[in-house]
Amino acid sequence: MSVTDKLASRIPVLADRVERKDVVAVVKLHGVITPSPSPLGRGAINLAAVESALTRAFGHDRLKAVALLINSPGGAPTQSGLVAERIRQLADEKGVPVLAFCEDVAASGGYWLACAADEIYAHRTSMVGSIGVISGGFGFTGLLERFGIERRLHTAGANKSRLDPFSPEKPEDVEWLKKMHAQLHELFVNWVKERRGDRLADTEDLFTGDVWLGAKAVELGLIDGLGSLRQIVTDRFPDAEISVAEPKKALLARLGIGAPAAASAVLEAVTQKAAWSRFGL
Repeated sequence: MSVTDKLASRIPVLADRVERKDVVAVVKLHGVITPSPSPLGRGAINLAAVESALTRAFGHDRLKAVALLINSPGGAPTQSGLVAERIRQLADEKGVPVLAFCEDVAASGGYWLACAADEIYAHRTSMVGSIGVISGGFGFTGLLERFGIERRLHTAGANKSRLDPFSPEKPEDVEWLKKMHAQLHELFVNWVKERRGDRLADTEDLFTGDVWLGAKAVELGLIDGLGSLRQIVTDRFPDAEISVAEPKKALLARLGIGAPAAASAVLEAVTQKAAWSRFGL
């Protein structure tokens, strides 16, 4: 054996001397749930935005659990379902528990995301629930008439122009929309029942679209208890370190530059602000 080999054999391997800790990975799900990028600094939740964070979170070697830190007033039902299903897929593959922690609000689609977890916790001041469906818009027919603007709309298909905001609202279109809402509401209710099971209180008030503060949410079985992420994780996994995986932000957002003041961006900003404002935020 050469002198170099002898010296190398006596040098301890650093990796062998460093005790590798267990990990609880945290994924922040903050913002309105929408397929569109956010023009605001409050962020947006959709599968494309959170996929990398979820993959990193569930990819740790010594993973003990994944915690979802949720602050969302809801939004698009399809993106809510896609993100929740991806969380369940990864959790089943890794065989680890998922804990959700509601911050200011986990309502509507935000609560849909929370139900992807095996356990849900909230602060006593958190607003939880809103198990319902909502859509809104504006009608501009009077405005067009006032300024003498003529609406020209040409379609192939009798129902192609349903609920066009520049045309008078039709009762049959409203009835169609209500039926669509009822179907989505049923899917939402079934998801909550599937995930929460017999922990839910036996009352139909759960599915009226109301929201409740933390203590009442515990009583109704919407969540499992009160507590913060660090409090619960430290108690449950005292020897684990917390590793945060945040969804990647768009380049302009990372540079602190706002979205262009285009009409579509402004409208999207107003829509997202309205979603938060329903809960006083």
